[in-house]
Amino acid sequence: MQNHNVLLKAEHFGTDTPSAMPADTLAPLYVDLDGTLIRSDLLLESAMRFVAAQPLQAWRLAAWLMRGKAHLKAELAAAVNLDVRCLPYNEELLGYLRQQRALGRRIVLATASHQKYAQQIAEHLGLFDAVIASDGSVNRKGVHKLEAIRTDAGGRFAYAGNDQVDLDVWREADAALVVNASAGVRRQANAVTREELHVPPQKPGVKVWAKAIRLHQWAKNALLLLPALPIAGDLLPSHWISLLIGFVAFGLCASSVYLLNDLMDLEADRAHPRKRKRPLASGAVSLPAGVVLSVGMLAAAFLLAAVAMPLGFVATLGVYWISTLAYSLYFKRRVLQDVLMLAGLYTLRIIAGAAAIQVMPSFWIMSFSMFLFLSLACIKRYVELRDAELSEKVKVVGRGYGVSDLPFVQSVGTSAGLVAVLVFAMYVNDPTTASHFTRPAALWTICPLVLLWVSRVWLKASRMELHDDPVVFAVTDRASQLIAVLSVVALAVASGVLF
Repeated sequence: MQNHNVLLKAEHFGTDTPSAMPADTLAPLYVDLDGTLIRSDLLLESAMRFVAAQPLQAWRLAAWLMRGKAHLKAELAAAVNLDVRCLPYNEELLGYLRQQRALGRRIVLATASHQKYAQQIAEHLGLFDAVIASDGSVNRKGVHKLEAIRTDAGGRFAYAGNDQVDLDVWREADAALVVNASAGVRRQANAVTREELHVPPQKPGVKVWAKAIRLHQWAKNALLLLPALPIAGDLLPSHWISLLIGFVAFGLCASSVYLLNDLMDLEADRAHPRKRKRPLASGAVSLPAGVVLSVGMLAAAFLLAAVAMPLGFVATLGVYWISTLAYSLYFKRRVLQDVLMLAGLYTLRIIAGAAAIQVMPSFWIMSFSMFLFLSLACIKRYVELRDAELSEKVKVVGRGYGVSDLPFVQSVGTSAGLVAVLVFAMYVNDPTTASHFTRPAALWTICPLVLLWVSRVWLKASRMELHDDPVVFAVTDRASQLIAVLSVVALAVASGVLF
């Protein structure tokens, strides 16, 4: 090899038996990595992992970038280890590479990613004869990648890529493998060389985008309505409009943080039997699109709140965003602190609802929600620990708990749920409550309904029949829906709206 910083020997592995291929395809094949071989971007992945692990050191990214992209990539590679086994590989392209490998074709991984990650991927796949990658001094992208390919090929070659910058290489290539590229990039590639292979992009549909932003989680924002229920008869149409706008603003803000959380949790999600199917973890939505969408939704949330909502609501939304960011960066890896933070995030929605209509939230409702949502947060951790136990793991990836904590988490969670019912009963018995309702005695029927629901959810979790967020379960479970309807009816009777 002519430059040990550019070309790294890769190990050979067995391959599948291919179909017969034309002889002219046997020119050396150079394969791009980010967006081509994998549906991801290793620079973004390593940067997000670095920020997640060392949030107070995030400023270093800008300092490293000022010394060039090659230096940034080298520093990130030294600081961050990635599990290349669970990356979202392009299976259609991999199948073609295995065919070409079996024909005896020389295949080289040619990427602008750092050589540490490129070499690990080459060794994992066993399909490449060599690796061309960035080092601490040269960013192997565009013309710099072309120079390295010229040196290695010594003649004609084919190149697999996906982006506009790959046109620098395709212009001199004997053939183009256009993978996961836009129609415009494909046209430009076909204009400068012949097309050997086309692997079309997987465009995310509406359902994928809805899943990426966790649209179903917007149901949690119904908590904004809770402070309005005892005084519903006294509210003006403008109050209900404010609550609706608040609902949307909280949804946008929450979705922004969900996206950021998924960007920081890529490796942990890919190791999870269900979370690996999330759009960002699976590569169904690109990482740059996830970053842009997260920033855009956050900006829209605060713009909407600033224009249409009281200052108290805007402040509460700011506290919620800072809290969710702190949870994503720090608290979710801390035992007990994580579930308390989650319970607090639920309760902040109630405070925001009160701020939207400019009333003080009830002490009893705040206490009830804190205990109830602590119970639900514990259910989330309990389900994760049961999954880890079934997978014969000692700890949950990205969390501070081990499977030995299962009894403790279950004890705290069930106790918190029962205390929530007790607090609600005390609220109903409070003389002040009677002044807000026409038939306050009807509220007592809600107590056994909540007790039934909390007990049922924990029973489902202990029987391993609950595999999702308990809020998602409540939205889709028929029994939970019936309990919710009966609770609303009881509230309507207590308020004098019914009967």
